[in-house]
Amino acid sequence: MATDNPGAGEDRRETIAEVISSELDRQAHDGAIRVDVPALAEAIDVAIAAELDPAHQAGGEPPPLDEGKRPEELNSTNDG
Repeated sequence: MATDNPGAGEDRRETIAEVISSELDRQAHDGAIRVDVPALAEAIDVAIAAELDPAHQAGGEPPPLDEGKRPEELNSTNDG
């Protein structure tokens, strides 16, 4: 898989590693006996979303999905 930015993969892995470390530290500080995997996945998901869309604020609600056009709104110029 080629990218326009060769360092992007390293940056992404570094971001993921930092998020995992921070979330595990938070869980340990809160006294967790076991890793809360869903919380860890959520932390990673939020970080990746913020990296892909810098306007997305960590912890905030994602913007609503654009549901596109209804079939009756389509024509030959926008049906694609």
